[in-house]
Amino acid sequence: RGGKFKETVFFGLQYVIKRWLLGQVVTKEKIEEAAEVYSTHLAPKLFNYDGWMYILERHNGRLPLRIKAVAEGTVVPVGNVLFTVENTDSSCYWLTNYVETLLAQVWYPTTVCTSSRAQKQVLAKYLDETADNLEGLHFKLHDFGFRGSTSVEVCTCTISISLPSLAPRCNIDREKCFFRF
Repeated sequence: RGGKFKETVFFGLQYVIKRWLLGQVVTKEKIEEAAEVYSTHLAPKLFNYDGWMYILERHNGRLPLRIKAVAEGTVVPVGNVLFTVENTDSSCYWLTNYVETLLAQVWYPTTVCTSSRAQKQVLAKYLDETADNLEGLHFKLHDFGFRGSTSVEVCTCTISISLPSLAPRCNIDREKCFFRF
């Protein structure tokens, strides 16, 4: 609201879902490890041990969530809902709050994709004014983000969002991640 762009390019949710939320993501081992971390570093009562065991036993470790979203890559006017999360089991009313922080990670790829689109539009404008055609536009914006990236995962996965705006093969790991997720 009141940001630099009037439209947002939604991107990144599929990666988060497939990487962190799909399938059996809750196991006895993970529950025990989390309980120990909470007990050692936080407050034991903050960890919902019984709730996570319920998900393991009742849902075979699959999260009882329904996520609805606009299609990845959709250009959406600012101020609209991009995705919603619904709990499908009333006994797990607390679960949506647990996954909220993880789902907030979609902000970064959406922001980068929106910015890349805007950059490509500027390049197209000036290419249109100074050249005979827009041929080669997709080679005008390159990804050298691996050099300044905070991690390999950030580079290969979240930077993959610029794939439609960037020259092919300028970051092979990015392309592999894009097509995997």
